[in-house]
Amino acid sequence: MSTPLDNDTLRKLTASRWAMPVLALIARAGGARFAVIAHRFGLSPHSLTRCLQHLRDCGWVMPNPGHGHPLRPEYVPSAAGLAVGAACERILAARERLGLGTADLPRWGLPVAAGLDAEWTRFGTLQSRLSPVTPRALSTTLKAMIGHDLVRRRLEDRYPPMPLYGLTGRGQDLAGAVLG
Repeated sequence: MSTPLDNDTLRKLTASRWAMPVLALIARAGGARFAVIAHRFGLSPHSLTRCLQHLRDCGWVMPNPGHGHPLRPEYVPSAAGLAVGAACERILAARERLGLGTADLPRWGLPVAAGLDAEWTRFGTLQSRLSPVTPRALSTTLKAMIGHDLVRRRLEDRYPPMPLYGLTGRGQDLAGAVLG
């Protein structure tokens, strides 16, 4: 059984564009070398260094204490990194099934998918669930997700009109991967 990601973990994962694929690779392989990761994702040394530092700060990746042999990995997953890495693989598989590339979802895309209920949700309610998201960031994320058919918007016929948001079937598939 897979464990769901809490909001804090999800925010940390989406804070770096490459954190999720890099952590999934390191967790799946039980460790990886810097050059292998850079080659696999086409990352510059600076970008990969920042990503690995972010993963180390989160406690998911650590330098290999037994490194020294050319074939040993330089970075290995921590115990927490193995669990989060398995969730990353699950989310990446769902994104691939849905045809969503790395740049297709904004930073708050996965937290929004996890934060929307099966019921229709108001913008303000969603914003309070995802604090500290700004209204502008939430608005642009919702528009992007509507464009990828992950979220739908409905206007409640009242004065003033009240927009409500809900997940589509594709969005529920993504949310299922995020929530475990």
